[in-house]
Amino acid sequence: MKKFLALVMALCLVLSMASFASADEIKNLNTYETQARELETWNIHYSQAAADLNVLTNCFDGLLTNDNHGNLKPNAAATYGTEDGGKTWTFVLNDGMKWVNKDAEEQADVVAQDWATGLEWVLNYAKNDSYNASMPMEMIAGAEEYYNYTKELTETEGAEAAYALTADEGSKFAELVGIEIKDEKTIVYTCVDALPYFASVATYNCLYPLSAELIEEVGVEGYRDITWEDMWYNGAYVVSYFENQNQKVLTAYPNYWNAANVKRFDTVTIKMVESVAVAYQLYLAGELDHVSLDQATLQEIYADDSNPNKAKLVEARPTKYSYQMHLVYNKNKDDDTPDDNWNTAVANENFRKSLYYGLDLTNYLARTNSINPQKCQNYVYTGNGVAFTSDGKDYTSLVRAEIGLDYDAEKYNRYDAEKAAEYKAKAIEELTAKGVTFPVEIDYYIMGNSTVAAETAKVLENIFADGLGDDYVKLVTKTYISSLANEVRKPRYASIFINGWGADFADPINFLGQETYADTAAYYSNAYSNINDATDEDLIADYQEFTDLVVAAKAITDDIDARYAAFAKAEACFLDHCLTIPMSYEVAWELTKINNYSKVYSAYGMQAYRYVDWETNADGYTTEEMEAFAAAYAAE
Repeated sequence: MKKFLALVMALCLVLSMASFASADEIKNLNTYETQARELETWNIHYSQAAADLNVLTNCFDGLLTNDNHGNLKPNAAATYGTEDGGKTWTFVLNDGMKWVNKDAEEQADVVAQDWATGLEWVLNYAKNDSYNASMPMEMIAGAEEYYNYTKELTETEGAEAAYALTADEGSKFAELVGIEIKDEKTIVYTCVDALPYFASVATYNCLYPLSAELIEEVGVEGYRDITWEDMWYNGAYVVSYFENQNQKVLTAYPNYWNAANVKRFDTVTIKMVESVAVAYQLYLAGELDHVSLDQATLQEIYADDSNPNKAKLVEARPTKYSYQMHLVYNKNKDDDTPDDNWNTAVANENFRKSLYYGLDLTNYLARTNSINPQKCQNYVYTGNGVAFTSDGKDYTSLVRAEIGLDYDAEKYNRYDAEKAAEYKAKAIEELTAKGVTFPVEIDYYIMGNSTVAAETAKVLENIFADGLGDDYVKLVTKTYISSLANEVRKPRYASIFINGWGADFADPINFLGQETYADTAAYYSNAYSNINDATDEDLIADYQEFTDLVVAAKAITDDIDARYAAFAKAEACFLDHCLTIPMSYEVAWELTKINNYSKVYSAYGMQAYRYVDWETNADGYTTEEMEAFAAAYAAE
């Protein structure tokens, strides 16, 4: 009887808490992005940028999504699976899905053919400029052949010839590519080999649907540059308002096919702010429902026991992004002539190694997490949690073993003054003989109106000067007005970029495949490092060695452990030659009204920003409450 009464009392307490939580739930979410992360395209097939996809993932439903533990779960597909170990994958769609416009007015049914139309767009060289093509090209039978066909067609007959291609029955696409539309609801993909991780690709935009009727309405060029007002949506929200650098409003689509099973906000307003310091003031004013804290604000709250927000400080969950210092191997000066001094220096391995060991990043990491800065330090290229061996080891542990790195994550610091001095001396000798003058200037660009970016750049300038000496290198901070891509990256004015990359599916090729040499689908090689235009033979040999190892690893599809071991060797080669410099992870502190452990969480894909099934409390959560959520989550 006592046990029964205790259970009844516990149940009453749970129901009481649930009722209280429900009463305090947020109906209209207010969130934010900094102005440097404004959305640049509404075309979900074209984008590879988180700033775009974090919004668009709410407006389009792909075949699969993730739950709050990162497990795959059905989305547009009601069922999915493979009967042959991963060679073929069958997805069967849900009923009742519609394409709608910004006013939530129905435009067309969502059908299986839309996934063929979407894949044709991605693989069509003229239509999508190779964006998002690398994954299907590597995995889906015939995809690479079709991509090459469209590329050759574009080069020989012009873009209009490639624009005219479709995914219709009897088309060249249908003839070559391993996607079969069995009926209006059934899609079958045929892979190049048995790929047990292929299903994770179905969470990403390279396999997202596209209505051929929309293309007929707006045209190929119209879809390439489509606006939010002309787009058709098939997801949980539609875009109901957008003002560039001001705000976006997502509104729950009332007739959403999965409305009965998915908890949504009535609206989500994404406000664009100059900095997190401004966002903090908006949070205090009740205009935002969460805010990441910059270094100064965090320290101010943390040091003041009387501050009411000290009890509400929450260490956020790590994001999926692995940040690197990406080196540019073919750079121009701002007068558009080649920057021979930098290009020669960065091609030298000893120079790169001096940077690798000579930068104590602690103060830089503290800009994100001043309480536990070393929790943000990154040691390899691939992000944590992307892939696991058959016995549950994180792939990144294999890479660390390959490079001989055994460490305590909260104490280790890669900075090594002796090694840095050794490589610096060698680099000076070798580069002086090639005519390089010192200090070597390193051009680093930030948005001109960002105070936070300017402060962070100053920290970096000091790190370079303190670690390597301003007689050797000098970080020169420069500014752009609005578009890093158009004002800096495309004209090749920067020496380095500090960028984060997140996996698109559960395999290391996500990261390593972006860096391979002479590969038109390798994003960073083509858009950032410009390695394919480098001329130094030793540098090219290093890249070719790495690329050969990646190609060999990618060919292993029947043994996951062997595949990951081979990728680890390739990644170790990349790091040993210091072809990029690992920088950081995002582990920030925040004030929040959102239970972080209720949100979609995944180390790959773009699903983590879906505003669905979130638990909220309009009064905000305390440190203690979030720690309790974390403990319960870990026990699930």
